[in-house]
Amino acid sequence: MHRSPRARDGQCLELAHERSLIEPYATTSLLEPRATSFVESHCAMKIEASDKTAIVNPRRQLIAGTIGHSVEFFDFLAYSYLAVYFASSFFPSSESSGLVPLLSAFGVFAVGFLARPLAGLFVGRFADRYGRRRALSLTISLMAGGSLLVAVCPTYSQIGVAAPIILTVARILQGLSAGGEYTTAGAFIVESAPTGRRGFYSSFMFVASGIGKLVCLAFITVFVALIGEEAMRDYGWRIPFAVGALAAVVAWYIRRGTQETLETTASDGGTTPVNRNPLDALQRYPKQSLIVFAIATGMGVGQYFWATYLTTYFQIQNGASATTAMTVGIITLILYTAAQPVAGLISDRYGRKPCMYVFGIGTVIVTPFLLSITSSHIAVLIVIQLIGLLLLSFCTSITSAVMVENFPPHVRVSGLGFPYSLSVAIFGGTVPLVATSLANAGYSQYFPWYIVATAIITLLGAISVPETFRSDISGEES
Repeated sequence: MHRSPRARDGQCLELAHERSLIEPYATTSLLEPRATSFVESHCAMKIEASDKTAIVNPRRQLIAGTIGHSVEFFDFLAYSYLAVYFASSFFPSSESSGLVPLLSAFGVFAVGFLARPLAGLFVGRFADRYGRRRALSLTISLMAGGSLLVAVCPTYSQIGVAAPIILTVARILQGLSAGGEYTTAGAFIVESAPTGRRGFYSSFMFVASGIGKLVCLAFITVFVALIGEEAMRDYGWRIPFAVGALAAVVAWYIRRGTQETLETTASDGGTTPVNRNPLDALQRYPKQSLIVFAIATGMGVGQYFWATYLTTYFQIQNGASATTAMTVGIITLILYTAAQPVAGLISDRYGRKPCMYVFGIGTVIVTPFLLSITSSHIAVLIVIQLIGLLLLSFCTSITSAVMVENFPPHVRVSGLGFPYSLSVAIFGGTVPLVATSLANAGYSQYFPWYIVATAIITLLGAISVPETFRSDISGEES
């Protein structure tokens, strides 16, 4: 009698349950082989395949990945938010411009991003060979070390030029961590997603970063209100870095309980074969690599301007107080974070490409107008930042899904890690440096067009990328 696949699957579950009850007590003679029915053979193959690929608890995977990524962003972005307080402790002021210490501090901020391509390449290869879990443990450890080093670093007046050197080393450690973290965590979370929910799960990468920013910004704002700006410049800036280092240790412990999403077999010794050439994925998938680079360009600039540097930008260009700028940042980031899952669900229903079009076209149209507004009123600043962030959410929410869906599993993290990290390093990480340099030279009116140009690059990438929201990402070819 013919049985439907659903009926056979039901038999599989029943057979698996029976075996779990009987096999611990059963003994079988090697001289008395047991006959195997077709159903049992079918079930054996199905159970074996399920053991390799099925994620037992996707929500637990999502929570663990989100918590770890939140801590990473807290630590990495604390530098940007605190630069106005500690810049003069590491870089002496110039008689010609008071912006020199801040400019130097943001130069070190950019150095952290320049370390990201190397991390994207080598941490990516590590994740493709030894698994996503081990790679995530490595990245969170590097971030903890970098944050702790900043927290205890002596100032320029205490040890001279060694102070900015130590600060730079710490920032490089953080850059190595961040370069491997985003792409590895993105692959981990998207690979853990149930069918038809990859966009939704992908969006939690930026929910995580949004939570990290919010907690960091709120912590700093409250801390400044408690101890005052003078004490903050004296010693208070060290505290958030110390807290971030401790939180990274906690996140490392939480991640230990997650399930590996990269398939390996016993014969591989818990690893997957990886080509020794570190640029193997780039050479085998050049089109996909170029598309990832393009998509990350405008997204990276948008993320580090609208969601991070704008707090400083409002102080420099609009004359807003630090408290006002940070309050605006907190309010808009809450709404931006809440918008991520909505945009992710939209992409699961209508596709990835339409969402990226909304971001690219919208950013090109509104950015010059929004940044021409010079008002420092809190309501006006909220509107400016919120419009930019809501447009950005249509791209950030699905970036991980788009990238993961364009590479096969065995080169996935290394394949997307290098072009993504290189693009973010060149464009995203230099946003504070470019904006501050233009302001220092008296050409701040040109900065909005820099954002427009990078959004156009992302738009070209969105046009070129195939629609993948219904594709299968479990096979060797994507």
